[in-house]
Amino acid sequence: MNESGAKRYRQQQLVEKEKSPSHRVVESSVFVEDFSVLLAEADALAFLRTIPDNVAQLVVTSPPYNIGKPYEKRTELKDYLSWQEKVLRECTRVLAQSGSLCWQSGNYIENAEVFPLDIYFYDLIKNKCGLSLRNRIIWTFEHGLHASRRFSGRYETILWFTKSDKYVFNLDAVRVPQKYPGKTHYKGPNHGKPSGNPLGKNPSDIWRILSEDWDSLIWDIPNVKSRHPEKTIHPAQFPVELVERLVLALTNENDIVFDPFMGVGSALLAAILHRRRAIGVDFKREYFEIAKDRVAKALAGELIYRKLGTRKYEPSGKEKVSRKPADWS
Repeated sequence: MNESGAKRYRQQQLVEKEKSPSHRVVESSVFVEDFSVLLAEADALAFLRTIPDNVAQLVVTSPPYNIGKPYEKRTELKDYLSWQEKVLRECTRVLAQSGSLCWQSGNYIENAEVFPLDIYFYDLIKNKCGLSLRNRIIWTFEHGLHASRRFSGRYETILWFTKSDKYVFNLDAVRVPQKYPGKTHYKGPNHGKPSGNPLGKNPSDIWRILSEDWDSLIWDIPNVKSRHPEKTIHPAQFPVELVERLVLALTNENDIVFDPFMGVGSALLAAILHRRRAIGVDFKREYFEIAKDRVAKALAGELIYRKLGTRKYEPSGKEKVSRKPADWS
């Protein structure tokens, strides 16, 4: 092979490598350097202590809510928060200076009284860890546990904090269609010219991400129940698309996304789908194995999941289940 032929061959090899990147999936109870996806069957705090400083661009998770789910042991609220503070301090340490921490939380219930966990987490993350709150995002859903002595809960919150004032925020990656793209300036030097951004508008910090106009601070995403395509045995699984928008906005390709309470791996899948590296930890063997299987399917392009932006099903009124029973009249 002559020199020009060898050069073309090397270029072709580079193209093929780019087309079919190798993925290094590593299982380890401690942090390692070389990975595409790192899976740890371990205690979150123990694993965190093995990670070097400033590694993760995004820490995103839904921690146990201390409400007695099968995967958690219910403790006194003060003991639960003390444990979470230790985890959060370590998460802050491993977070890159330009990084973000997104902590999804619900409510702790005791003697029928509601304790909003995001209030407690705000204090821990702001005052104990020194991070800055950028948005408080509301995730709303239509199905969940019903209540008889109070209104049924239908939302959870995501607290988005940053480690510094110089943080990654890719607005163009999450812009949404203009509601009125033909709207123009009505006065001034730009009179008659389009007033909106041709790339789309800022969706604000309340998103109804399943409608054409994502113009609120509420993310209206179906939670993972029996007929959801992502449903596994996990009793409190959150949907992949809930994390996808955070991954797109707050990280760049090849950045590390870390979930210290990965469950069945939803956050890792969101990272993989958008060419980020991912680290996930869970101490429960059953969930760890499901997460590993889902990661393998995502890397192979075989994952079944609800695509980002899929419109939510709305009954037409013709279905039997959407009509009022005759004896209710």
